[in-house]
Amino acid sequence: MTKQEPLAPALEAITAQTPTAISERIHRALDEVGRSGIAPGLAVGEHAPDFVLPDAQGNKVSLADRLATGAVVLVFYRGEWCPYCNTYLRALQAILPDIRKRGASLLAISPQTPDHSLSMVEKANLEFDVLSDADQQVIRDYRVQFTLPADLQAVHLDAFDLDLRLQNADGSWNLPVPATFVIDQHGAVAAAHVDADYRRRMDPSDLLAALDRLSRQDPQATT
Repeated sequence: MTKQEPLAPALEAITAQTPTAISERIHRALDEVGRSGIAPGLAVGEHAPDFVLPDAQGNKVSLADRLATGAVVLVFYRGEWCPYCNTYLRALQAILPDIRKRGASLLAISPQTPDHSLSMVEKANLEFDVLSDADQQVIRDYRVQFTLPADLQAVHLDAFDLDLRLQNADGSWNLPVPATFVIDQHGAVAAAHVDADYRRRMDPSDLLAALDRLSRQDPQATT
């Protein structure tokens, strides 16, 4: 098994670099999104909608095609501009051999263009498919889309000098709530982690444990 570095401390280190006043505004805004229930994500047992999306090179990738060969780990991330997402995708890259040993594949989706996806792939040396959901239809289908609250828009513009309308392919302030789904070969969600607070992600060890449980339940699911 690949040696895994703890994820939580790496994410907490990013948060520690943010000024307290800004952190408090972010926390309030994320709490507002969480309490709204606007982006609950698919629940365990629900059917995962099929999709075909372009990868970083513009090649079409189909969920159905990937499920034909094994389980799929599907990750929604905000964009290559997000340090939390960069850290998480690198953590997933580190366990990619373990995911593949379990007969599964890994797909990551953002609302950015394929050019931004290519930047992410090159920057983090990713060896799995990074897909572009330009109109955010798949993000909506998986019920993880939300609109950034006004104060959080202001934080991105004023504190981070970041206009997400220039980052997203559709020019909107809409984003996916960071989410990780483990999908079995029958197309059902076997495990899910959906959290409006982008500073929290499914730990890689939990992801691998979900694949192991899936394999025990259905020995053909990851072979």
